[in-house]
Amino acid sequence: MTYIVTGAAGFIGSNIVRALNERGIDKIIAVDDLTDGMKMLNLVDCQIMHYMDKNDFMTAILSHQLPFKNIKAVFHQGACSDTMEHNGAYMMSNNYQYTLDLFDWCQDMRIPLMYASSAAVYGKGTVFQEKREHESPLNVYGYSKFLFDQVLRRRMKKGLKSQVAGFRYFNVYGYHEQHKGRMASVAFHHFNQYRQQGFVQLFGGYDGYENGMQSRDFVSVEDVVKVNLYFLDHPELSGIFNLGTGRSQSFNDLAAATVNVCRQAEGLSSLTLNELVEQNIIRYIDFPEALKGKYQSFTQADISKLRKAGYQENFFTVEEGVSRYIQQLISSPKQVS
Repeated sequence: MTYIVTGAAGFIGSNIVRALNERGIDKIIAVDDLTDGMKMLNLVDCQIMHYMDKNDFMTAILSHQLPFKNIKAVFHQGACSDTMEHNGAYMMSNNYQYTLDLFDWCQDMRIPLMYASSAAVYGKGTVFQEKREHESPLNVYGYSKFLFDQVLRRRMKKGLKSQVAGFRYFNVYGYHEQHKGRMASVAFHHFNQYRQQGFVQLFGGYDGYENGMQSRDFVSVEDVVKVNLYFLDHPELSGIFNLGTGRSQSFNDLAAATVNVCRQAEGLSSLTLNELVEQNIIRYIDFPEALKGKYQSFTQADISKLRKAGYQENFFTVEEGVSRYIQQLISSPKQVS
């Protein structure tokens, strides 16, 4: 059987390819846009059967002339993930229409589809449940994800021909995100800041939160991949599911975890948050004007629906997951910048 991974040279896509390889699977069609050729670094240590340019892939899908048979499943991770991208036409074509066309093809061919949605659909809401009344995206990126989720809900009411599972990723961090630039995780940026200048910067107080106390549901890409593969193993499961840890931890927690792993690698002792602040290793800057009114100061996935679907694995805490990730970065210079 053959597997398709879109966005295969990207962050989550490349980690899914690697996880399939660990299962002994190498009949993988890797779909991506390698205009940024350095993204190929994410696939160097992977085994794939074939690479297809995204545009060639979509031409084949729309004409039902994909030159491969016996497709077991599609992991659709290809998208523009830049939440600051304001070109709505581009975003809707690249995120919404791409997913819709692939969805229609998968349904026609009876192929399971796992796709990337986003916690951005919740906007500034404070209840993170997979229900329409809690969804109000703040930008066109969130809207592009939100709109396809509505399509899936309508189609599920009519009846699906094969599995479709959408995952609302919360704040994902981990290996192979170095190409994402400003959209890489905070952990990645903190690691580079500390290595380059000896301190990290966090937003100061805003929106009722004290310095560095805005909090997110930070989820390791390792856990994200495990959930995707769980649904691969359970083709009877369809729907929209939050994919976070169910915990919210502060940016202070994340920064302290990142710095302390770096310090340990340098032979230095760990420091408490207060000590890191007192020694100017963690510093606070004014909250950016451009983000005011557009920023999620708090997220925490309600994962009860995921648990009801049978997924019972524990999720890494920030301290656990960031420690694993930073150690990977330290040992793999090509992933640093």
